[in-house]
Amino acid sequence: MSFNTALSGLNAAQTDLNVTSNNIANVNTTGFKESRAEFVDVFASSLLSNTRTQVGNGVNTSDVAQQFNQGGVNATNNALDLAITGNGFFAIQPELDSSEVSYTRAGEFKLDDNNFVVNSAGEFLLGFPVNDDGTSASVSLSSTEPVVIPSSSGSPSATTEIDIDVSLPAAEIAITDAPGNFDPTEGNTFSYSTSLNIVDSLGVEHTQTFFFVKDSVPNEWSLFITIDGQTVNIADSGDPDQPRGGDVSGGLAAGGGVLGARLVFDSSGDFRSQIPDLLAGGITTEALGLSGVTGGADGNQTVTIDFNLDSVNETDDEPSQFAGPFSVDGLSQDGLTVGRLTGIDIGDDGLLQATFSNGTSEPLSRIALASFANEQGLTQIGGTQWRESILSGTALAGEANSGTFGAINSSSLEQSNVNLTVELIDLISAQRNFQANSRSLDVSNQLTQNILQIR
Repeated sequence: MSFNTALSGLNAAQTDLNVTSNNIANVNTTGFKESRAEFVDVFASSLLSNTRTQVGNGVNTSDVAQQFNQGGVNATNNALDLAITGNGFFAIQPELDSSEVSYTRAGEFKLDDNNFVVNSAGEFLLGFPVNDDGTSASVSLSSTEPVVIPSSSGSPSATTEIDIDVSLPAAEIAITDAPGNFDPTEGNTFSYSTSLNIVDSLGVEHTQTFFFVKDSVPNEWSLFITIDGQTVNIADSGDPDQPRGGDVSGGLAAGGGVLGARLVFDSSGDFRSQIPDLLAGGITTEALGLSGVTGGADGNQTVTIDFNLDSVNETDDEPSQFAGPFSVDGLSQDGLTVGRLTGIDIGDDGLLQATFSNGTSEPLSRIALASFANEQGLTQIGGTQWRESILSGTALAGEANSGTFGAINSSSLEQSNVNLTVELIDLISAQRNFQANSRSLDVSNQLTQNILQIR
């Protein structure tokens, strides 16, 4: 019996050495969770035996238990490096069409050649679908899908409106023969100009320039427009008799063969009216195809110039004619080109949002987390991954930083939770246990030899 007892001790010590060595080997493995060898004694007794004098029969390994305490978090420069601080696992799918899911704490992710977010083994990170406002459309593992980051943003959106906030100098001297002699190539035929880029239906950018001409009529300015150097007419509303704020002198401005708008101010420099008036459709260009500037895009595209006159409560943003220099205090348009991916941002709630070169941002997915009633019941499969088992219970999916789920840190990695100092001490202890059990085996052998030599 002593042989078997000593041999069980040797096996237990060897298991302890193996577990400790494995921990030490993975001290720098991202997301690794240390294991602990757990042992129980072996005690055999029968119905008629006296347990008070019964001797144990050695030791057995009862479990090699994973320890899921939090590892340290290190910062990185990769936005797709993710670390969970708190409870939860990332959900991983080996193939796009697979229903098999494994779980990991290792957040070393990157993009594959199809812009899917994958780990170093090419397995796909799963996320919840999201609505346009970034809220999760569904929070269940069955609704998760591989996270993909598009390299471009949607379809282009043609410019339909330009918002402009301008201050015109009251002391400006009128242009001789204005506005009839307007010529965008002659600087002495206009007072000031400013430009911005607009977008056609194909996503191509064009430069639209505003020319402000001080008329010979007091407190009146003419506005002319060119796109890519081509003059563009202001569409005649046919109803210049009902301007906002009262009557005005004349209809559309005409100069150099192009029709322009008129801006009228009162003697205090406050905006009085515009032609065409808002009630008649406002200042809108003719169809751009008539000017030959669309290059194959929608020739019926028109652009409305908005001087913030939609409400009488917005007088602070209306054009003004006061003493002071010419200034453009606001100039924007509502068109969008096709944007190239310029960056991604991942919040602590797992929401992945992409930003594009056209100035837009788009919520793409919310990284899914899963938790288990008994983490130590998970089946270890290697690659710093686990699978659900009967002992672990069913995976419970949820959003990061909510309920019992931890937060997700972008540009961070969770390091191994192995304490190297403790492991080295355990290694020495396991070695001494192995030596002690070896000595027990040697002593048992010597006693057996002595018995065999008795005559």
